[in-house]
Amino acid sequence: MEDTVSADGVTATYQETDTERQLLVRAGGVEATVAQNIDGYAMLAVRDRDGNERERYYGFDMALDHIAELVGIEVHDIPVPEPAEDMGM
Repeated sequence: MEDTVSADGVTATYQETDTERQLLVRAGGVEATVAQNIDGYAMLAVRDRDGNERERYYGFDMALDHIAELVGIEVHDIPVPEPAEDMGM
């Protein structure tokens, strides 16, 4: 499953792998990812463009705030695809 939404130069793509649910956010050539295990009960990992884990959060709002900081935008500028709305604990 993959779902992509864009607004005001920011693109957010939700995708599922065999092991994770991921929300990849891109803006101005910079990208970062929020990832959660496929079962949806673990903490959210925030990763930079190179896949390095930067921090873990229980709440989706805190993870999005960190993602916004990493890509240099305001958190309210991140368009969240519907399948990603329930990420977090």
